[in-house]
Amino acid sequence: MEGLPEIRVLTGRDAQLHGCVNDLARLRITVFRDFPYLYDGSLDYERNYLRTYLECPDSVVVLALAEGEIVGASTGLPLDAETTEFQAPFRAAGIEPATVFYGGESVLLPAWRGRGIYRAFFERREAHARSLGRCRRMVFCAVVRADDHPRRPPDYVPLDAVWERFGYRRRADLVTEYEWQDLDEQAPSAKPMVFWEKAL
Repeated sequence: MEGLPEIRVLTGRDAQLHGCVNDLARLRITVFRDFPYLYDGSLDYERNYLRTYLECPDSVVVLALAEGEIVGASTGLPLDAETTEFQAPFRAAGIEPATVFYGGESVLLPAWRGRGIYRAFFERREAHARSLGRCRRMVFCAVVRADDHPRRPPDYVPLDAVWERFGYRRRADLVTEYEWQDLDEQAPSAKPMVFWEKAL
């Protein structure tokens, strides 16, 4: 494995995006199994989740491709195309969702980390948000796990410092919940998610 993968930007207007769904689903399941998400995912759930990006013309999916294989991806779409649960904390704070661009997730296989790809994901996603001409802020959210969580690896380092270097700040007043099934759960449960924000 040498060099950097190709970075390709697709939007909800690109028919090519439909052909990536299964690979994106598998990538998300693989990466999100690790702490802090501990996600016990399924392809059917993922395909349904990704449909939101296919149906929103202003969505973006930034791909990292190595020899044609997707090794990383970063997604986003205007917040007013997301669920009411994700819009609710912004409406409560007097922030119009139509002026917010929501970064869904950035996932990258471990072998490709530490090479600047993660930063490229954020930069391409922010550039797309600016190009829409109506988004004043970029946000994403991260799961909140207890410091003493039994599955927390001893060497785990949260990405807070990285996100701060990228210009984001944690908004403890903007919190929502998202439901999924942890690896050690028998059924899905709601997890607290805190937003991070950057002005565009």
